[in-house]
Amino acid sequence: MFHSKDSRDAAPDVPAVAALTRTAAQTLTEQLAERFAARIRDRLLAPGARLPSVRQCAAQHGLNPSTVVAAYDLLLAQGLVEARPHRGFFVRERAPLRDADAAAPVAPAAPRMAAPLSAATLIRGMFHPSGSQPQPGMGVLPPEWLESTFMPAAVRKVSGQKALAESSLRYGEPLGDSHLRRVLAARLQGIGLPADPTQIITTVGATHALDIVSRTLLKPGDAVMVEEPGWAVEFARLDALGMRILPVPRGPAGPDLAVMARYCEAHAPKLFVSVSVLHNPTGYCLSPASAHRVLQLAQQHDFHIVEDDTYSHIAPEHATRMSVLDGLRRTIYVSGFAKILAPNWRVGYLVAPPDLTERLLDTKLLATLTTPSLLERALAHCIESGQLRRHAERIRTRLDAARTRSVKLAQAAGCRFVAEPSGLFGWVDTGVDTEALAQRMLDEDYLIAPGALFHAARAPTTLMRINFATTQDAAFWKVFRRLVAS
Repeated sequence: MFHSKDSRDAAPDVPAVAALTRTAAQTLTEQLAERFAARIRDRLLAPGARLPSVRQCAAQHGLNPSTVVAAYDLLLAQGLVEARPHRGFFVRERAPLRDADAAAPVAPAAPRMAAPLSAATLIRGMFHPSGSQPQPGMGVLPPEWLESTFMPAAVRKVSGQKALAESSLRYGEPLGDSHLRRVLAARLQGIGLPADPTQIITTVGATHALDIVSRTLLKPGDAVMVEEPGWAVEFARLDALGMRILPVPRGPAGPDLAVMARYCEAHAPKLFVSVSVLHNPTGYCLSPASAHRVLQLAQQHDFHIVEDDTYSHIAPEHATRMSVLDGLRRTIYVSGFAKILAPNWRVGYLVAPPDLTERLLDTKLLATLTTPSLLERALAHCIESGQLRRHAERIRTRLDAARTRSVKLAQAAGCRFVAEPSGLFGWVDTGVDTEALAQRMLDEDYLIAPGALFHAARAPTTLMRINFATTQDAAFWKVFRRLVAS
């Protein structure tokens, strides 16, 4: 009989086990990981066998998918399974024992620590929602906030029979749809950033833009300065590329300039990655004085600055941006529309100095060829018609109200804001180890973002990032208070 896939790809039939319990000394994550680990050690799951999908496993055990993701991450950390892109998690092949190994006594297993939430866990949580309740750890707005009638209308407008054929049967323009790039150039003029459409390259989201810059300007072993606390995914991405990460403490006015100066003298960094406006996770905005000093350091020590302006749509008017002050000489501006408009459209872009554009474009072409022009044209229509602007205004109003409610609830639950609440995120001190708290919150079907995620070298911390749009629910804070007190 013909099989389209290797039979080992099928999720195995696993013997029934007792139900997981929320009253055990172990978290649900630890219990689930240990059960899979025991089956692997007992050869009930053979090398090469595929574990159940996250959704299958969650349904089987009545768990939040994020709990399953965390358990699989623990198995990965223990070296028992491997993740295969687009296929799932598989039991790792074991190397055959040497005679000396076989004769040696087996040492008792060391006690296992709980798996810390990783950047990958947080990302996978975005794709495995745990139901209708809001998730405080997520870095996005709730889907219902983004619902609109103008986006489907824009797609219909640009997808007539002739236009659909043109956009589907040939590759798009290498730099990106020319209409969108002209619209973006006009929009950037509004924040004081003069850019020619030929300096704009569209990307598959802002993260892709950051990756293009890194792959173009850096090689493994290069030093990169990144703000700390900072975006967990950026630390993980640069680490995966083999870069030396130099964490720069971020304060209310900007990065620690003294630390940057020492790094420049000692390590000759090639790049500085910064979120100037509504910094993630603190919400800080860069001061003009700090911006000027950073630009002076870049000129003096010959490094480039990548300015990630992902939150520009909800930013205060006249916010300071280094790209504007610099005129795109040593700066590369990055932004996108996933946070404010359509996450799955994956439309982002970068704006670069003219002498870097061709190199950056080559990197884009080698990775993705081009980007989908149909959605880029639809986005151009949303911007030109003023729909995006009005939509962003509605989001800002709604977020302001949500922030007020969330701050009151957080403070009533005993949290202290270590940064002035602003933008989408709050940076709070909970008074307890948030790594341990995150594991316990998963058992209650809540995914939170512990502060250790936002540091290059993970260490215990009582800090936590909250999403104001998803923490205005009193039910979450009730669970939070109970677990913190227990």
